[in-house]
Amino acid sequence: MSIPNAQRVRTVLTGVKPTGKPHLGNYLGAMLPALELARSHRALLFIADYHALTDLEEARTVRAETYEVAAAWLAAGLDPENVTFYRQSDIPEVFELFWLLSCATPKGMMNRAHAYKAMVEANIQLKRDPDYGVGMGLFAYPVLMASDILLFDVDVVPVGRDQSQHVEMARDIAQRFNNEVGDVLKVPELVLAAEPEPVLGLDGRKMSKSYDNTIPLFASRDELWRLLRRYKTDSSAADAPKDPDANGLFRIYAAFAAPADVVATRAALAAGALTWGGLKERTLEALDAVLAPLRQRYQALLEDKPQIDRILADGARRARPFAEATMRRVRRAVGVGV
Repeated sequence: MSIPNAQRVRTVLTGVKPTGKPHLGNYLGAMLPALELARSHRALLFIADYHALTDLEEARTVRAETYEVAAAWLAAGLDPENVTFYRQSDIPEVFELFWLLSCATPKGMMNRAHAYKAMVEANIQLKRDPDYGVGMGLFAYPVLMASDILLFDVDVVPVGRDQSQHVEMARDIAQRFNNEVGDVLKVPELVLAAEPEPVLGLDGRKMSKSYDNTIPLFASRDELWRLLRRYKTDSSAADAPKDPDANGLFRIYAAFAAPADVVATRAALAAGALTWGGLKERTLEALDAVLAPLRQRYQALLEDKPQIDRILADGARRARPFAEATMRRVRRAVGVGV
């Protein structure tokens, strides 16, 4: 399975939790950059369905949301012929490696994980036991993420700054494991993804489900228009010059419109020849021109879940030989199996 070093294509891995429907901020800030990176790397993209189970109260939604996130990426342009696209739960070696890494990972490292520390601090503020409501799934989450990464000899893991701790921990875990049993795990390179200017939501804050200010990626044309009409702008007079960058609406328009139209629209706003309402109308047309075909593809995929299952199963079939090769090395190193 190895590729000669002179010809070796670097491997990049991305994981996506199946939680909620994607919005324009996800599409512009995460999906499109990941798909672009896949053009120059051996790319693996997995749906982290077991990661989504840290809250079992939401477990009943995981299957449906797994289909939704798979359909979203496929509709957005993921080519399963070029990207190894799979469900985490279809790779049993992930969980075997998770246990072996857990045995070599000090508890003190997990105490420093951001999600765990945040829960402890919240409990202390509420004068509760520091570990109130903390399950082992949440506590050991970074080890499972390390297993996702280390199983596939990944070269590059691109993440935003807020997620960098997970990759830093995966690197530390791999180095500790190698120090104990020999050089069997590749230590991945952490690459901080370029932080794009945030896509602003309906209320002017960063577009986020937690703020309830999103524009869903696959909203209907009518729903897009209803949301755009609510988009926060200032109260400039209709013929007053307007700063195109005064709110996030123009950036959304510019991400979807033709370059020549973007230039003309910027000039019209600056000259007072276009109202904010007019920009909303132009944004609707630009969005719908790009998103309507994606929306149709997304709906067609959700109506054919066996097709999604086949795509993900084929991705798992292609991923497992790499996982099996890693586990053969690891088992020999720790002295288990044959």
